[in-house]
Amino acid sequence: MSADRLKMGQGKVVTGRWFWDREKEKQLLIGRIDDGAHQLLVAQRRMGKTSLMAEAERSLGDRYVCLFVDVQKCCSGADVIVELSLKVRPHQRLWEKTKGIFGNVLDRITERVEGFHVGDLGVTLRSGLTEGDWVIKGDQLLEVLSLSEKPVVLLLDEVPILVNRLLRGDAGKVTPEGRRRADVFMSWLRDNSIRHQGKIRMVISGSIGLAPVLHQARLSATINNFVPLEIEAWDAHTAIGCIKALATQYEVDLADAVPEAMVDKLGCCIPHHVQMFFSHIHERCIKRAVMKCTLQDVEEVYDKNMLGVRGHVELVHYEERLEHVLDTEACTFALDMLTEAAVVGQLSYEALKAFQREYAFDGRETGELQKEILWVLEHDGYLKKDRAGYVFVSKLLRDWWKNRYEHFYTPVSERN
Repeated sequence: MSADRLKMGQGKVVTGRWFWDREKEKQLLIGRIDDGAHQLLVAQRRMGKTSLMAEAERSLGDRYVCLFVDVQKCCSGADVIVELSLKVRPHQRLWEKTKGIFGNVLDRITERVEGFHVGDLGVTLRSGLTEGDWVIKGDQLLEVLSLSEKPVVLLLDEVPILVNRLLRGDAGKVTPEGRRRADVFMSWLRDNSIRHQGKIRMVISGSIGLAPVLHQARLSATINNFVPLEIEAWDAHTAIGCIKALATQYEVDLADAVPEAMVDKLGCCIPHHVQMFFSHIHERCIKRAVMKCTLQDVEEVYDKNMLGVRGHVELVHYEERLEHVLDTEACTFALDMLTEAAVVGQLSYEALKAFQREYAFDGRETGELQKEILWVLEHDGYLKKDRAGYVFVSKLLRDWWKNRYEHFYTPVSERN
């Protein structure tokens, strides 16, 4: 977006005129869809992946049947088939064929089905699927979609959360049965992406990385026909433009160098964090009835709000999401390494060696587990390499992590 005004997204999915500066990614995404490619959106949390998918859906509606399916609440492949079927419902010709797949349960309610609430219809459809037959009916559903007059784009959000849920048992570890369930689902997705190439395009996204989740179960091959599209943080120029556009929209007078100071504080310009910072600035101006923001305001808002209780609600998810990717032992190890990086300012190679001497796991080689954890932390945007080790990508996340743990943490070099 090139306009000089912008409304705050407030964590919402944004499209149209409020879709800010992801035009290159949008162009790549749509261009690959037109080429028939299946894609995997790769980015850390709060980069705007869902908004990008929604904007693509809005832009492609005249040429494609776009079905946006959020599978975050799904617990099985059968649940995914139900959610996808419900998204087909507004497309009458496809829905008429889809109903035939669920004839065993819909025949009893034929006269009432069109008036069913989505939730009630979902429960009814789910009753017609079992662990043993959802693959067959899923194949039938995608066969119906492949025969659509317009090509179909499946936009599948939060697939990594579903796959992780399939993989893990009560102890948080990947189990043989969990691996089997995840393999069945991902293999079904892959098989249909190949079978209906050119007729159905699939786009997969999620708030945790799919590649690390699959790697732990040695199922990486199930996405080898999906082309990665990396969504990076804004550069400083883009973030400063966003701050200025927000200030214009909400009539906030920014003193010289304020946008630059905000960007410097964040370190990594994750779109949601940029808007969250401005939101706190705007609220402060409203409460004081003074619509001017100074460099002193930036300092105080960062310390009090971004690193305070309200910021905690947003940033604590970075800690919690590790539990979705790593088992309990590995997660504890990862949190220790992240705290070292925050408190000391760097996770040095010497510290990594010290951790290897301190930690021991039954049936797991500590060095190999450490390498796997570091790959997850790099992939999902926590840490990046520098000359002497690893440092936080985001200054905001580093400062929050340090504030949270520094008074309870002993650097690994100072431990007995």
